[in-house]
Amino acid sequence: QVQLVESGGGLIQAGGSLRLSCATSGVTFSGYAVSWFRQPPGKEREFVAANFRNTHTYYADSVKGRFTISRGSVDNTVYLQMDTLKPEDTAVYYCAAGRLILSSIRNPNLYNFWGQGTQVTVSS
Repeated sequence: QVQLVESGGGLIQAGGSLRLSCATSGVTFSGYAVSWFRQPPGKEREFVAANFRNTHTYYADSVKGRFTISRGSVDNTVYLQMDTLKPEDTAVYYCAAGRLILSSIRNPNLYNFWGQGTQVTVSS
């Protein structure tokens, strides 16, 4: 059974950095997309970054060059390193996993498994 548990959110000033963690269990990384999504206040959930079958990583244009998704070398934790944070990055951040094809990784409706979410608030 797949389980995902996020941690690491908080309040940070603009320009600062945070690292989110997603502790996974039951995920076979070679067969899954493990991704980060976020849901800003009053908006729909949106794609942030993906580790696709442990081969390639993908990013939303809005975070490219500032955020980095990675997997721990000794465990099954997926990290989201967020640098140069902006107020518009404020959102609840979710970890998700699913057996998806590449063309589907940006669609939150196709993921089977979700964490509980962690709040990130960036002050100006």
